[in-house]
Amino acid sequence: MSAESLRAKVIAEWRGLQEPFERKDRCAAVGDVLQKLMPKLGLGERLNEGEVRAAWKDVVGDFIAQHAAPAGLSGGVLGIHVLQPSLRYELERNWKREILAKLQERFGKKAIREVKFRIS
Repeated sequence: MSAESLRAKVIAEWRGLQEPFERKDRCAAVGDVLQKLMPKLGLGERLNEGEVRAAWKDVVGDFIAQHAAPAGLSGGVLGIHVLQPSLRYELERNWKREILAKLQERFGKKAIREVKFRIS
């Protein structure tokens, strides 16, 4: 009898099992576990926030992207820092609906419900 089979026999006797001990029912892919866990930890919004930052220039264009940037996403409200009061006024009055519509089209209406501009 080899040392490996003797070891397996001793372990099986100690456990009281005759077959190898495996917990296949508890195994899961890491991606599946993270997908379920992230919303519970509140990390789902952070991913959306990163995606919004990455897509900001495509959504609003070069000029606005140079003078305004997403600050944070909380509870479906996207805060945007704007450099100049005059640009904030222009964005609030004339561009808010269009920017919100483009963001909602890209990320979903549940992810971004509102856009708020702030002077930074």
